[in-house]
Amino acid sequence: MTTTEMWPAADATASAADVVRAYHLRTRHRYVAYAAGPETLDWDAQPSPFRHFEGAPRSTLPLATDDANPARPRLDQDFAALDAPLPPLPLSLHTLGALLHLSLGLTAWKSSGPDRWAVRANPSSGNLHPVEAYLVIRGLDTLADGLYHYLPETHELECRARHGAGSAGDAGVHVVLTSVMWREAWKYGERAFRYCQLDTGHAVGALRYAAAVLGWTLQAQPDIDGASLAALAGTDRLQDFPARRAIDTEIEEAELLLAIGCDGGDGPPLPELGRVQWFGTASTVDRHPMYRWAVVGEAAAATRGAVQGAVTVADEYRTGARATRGAAVLAQRGRSVGEVLLGRRSAQRFDAREVMAGDAFERLLERLQPSGAMPWDALPGGWRIDLLLFVHRVEGLSPGVYLLSRGRVEQGVPARLARQHDLVPVDGVAVPLYRLAAMEPMALARLARSLHCHQDIAANACLALGMLCEFEAALAASAANYRDLHRQAGLIGQVLYAEAEAMGLRGTGIGCFFDDAVHELIGLEGTAHQTLYHFTLGRAIDDARIESSPAYAQRTPAEPEPTP
Repeated sequence: MTTTEMWPAADATASAADVVRAYHLRTRHRYVAYAAGPETLDWDAQPSPFRHFEGAPRSTLPLATDDANPARPRLDQDFAALDAPLPPLPLSLHTLGALLHLSLGLTAWKSSGPDRWAVRANPSSGNLHPVEAYLVIRGLDTLADGLYHYLPETHELECRARHGAGSAGDAGVHVVLTSVMWREAWKYGERAFRYCQLDTGHAVGALRYAAAVLGWTLQAQPDIDGASLAALAGTDRLQDFPARRAIDTEIEEAELLLAIGCDGGDGPPLPELGRVQWFGTASTVDRHPMYRWAVVGEAAAATRGAVQGAVTVADEYRTGARATRGAAVLAQRGRSVGEVLLGRRSAQRFDAREVMAGDAFERLLERLQPSGAMPWDALPGGWRIDLLLFVHRVEGLSPGVYLLSRGRVEQGVPARLARQHDLVPVDGVAVPLYRLAAMEPMALARLARSLHCHQDIAANACLALGMLCEFEAALAASAANYRDLHRQAGLIGQVLYAEAEAMGLRGTGIGCFFDDAVHELIGLEGTAHQTLYHFTLGRAIDDARIESSPAYAQRTPAEPEPTP
């Protein structure tokens, strides 16, 4: 069975763009009904959040926090140190371990009563973590050239495939991201494809921040097609992913190839692999699935082409003075790199009395503008996404609904809204921020709560926001751009997480919102622009009943053994 046969096929007479559009409209939440999902959840039978390959040789990775790791001193620097490129550290097992620890590794174990779960450096919808990471490694001491699967639970690499003597190319590392879509579909049903793409974008952002700590670059390689990427990662080898009931619970969708520049420049090209020897059989994700969601597979099949027609989002932010961080962003944050990257958490509740400082808010707006710098360079190009802000409590700013333009104001959502709104620019702000409506605090809280599936977290935060994308223009260029739109939104979400932590607050992504109601609020008609992802920032209220313990408490720093 080929990669494209893994999921059920869509209507053969429909174009890929039609399939994607139908999927997106079908999976919008509405006041009258939520998108289709399971009617019941058996939490004792939740899909495994960790995958391993039985029979694959394993190698232990050093932690970023090990005293012997050359990356360790950089964790103590102020987070603002990442706003300018750091000198690159040599590629080694220590620095590779630091990259994965800071981006995809565990940061804590949480427990409440009999329940215990892991927290990771990269966030995930529902903490379900569909994203898996593989590394194509060449020329690294102590590791044979080959494909390695990352095990976040134990911070190890397992050799999935060994590349023979015929392989050629420069020493280096590439990262392949895949998604186990069933982990999301188990809880969220048909909306799972959206969340897997958002999580992929978050993972890209987390990897880019971690690479910056090491002085490395990281950039997506969009030219490789889905079938070739699946063959590289071995996810098309269905015999290695045995299923008890249905293959769609066990397979992994090849998502993205990322090149790492360990010398601070562009990463090397993908090496020629020569003869490949495969190892291991994938562990089971779900032994007893209760549902199937065919449209998730249809959306995946329709979007496996190459991303095309991606535009430069805002030339004025990618050239000249805007190519690097503004002075406001370069200011000291007061929190260290380690505190931000390893301390990131998703807030569950917010303190409704907290007021965000005005200078922190302005720095956040500046940071959200696209540029050619880290981390926006991880997903170059892309389609425009403007931000709709629900500002509850920000020093010096009246409560209300605002629009942040992330590009030329005569284009995108600002251009559409200017026909029906009197866009009032906010004085004293260095970025294009417009007030759409001033509102009484209680009315704004009720509105934000209502639009976000009646969740208090959207009403009690300092601010909430929605991401409005160029939907139809992207689909017209390529159906595969549907993935890119969500990944760009996930990358924005990762920036929001990092900035919230840097200012001593917390963030949380919101995947549940009423799509049409958000559009209607500001007068967006049709499908030219769609809201993809929402987010909130504020002062978190921790649950004292939840206990926390170190992620790798049993680990002792040691030199890893060579792959056998």
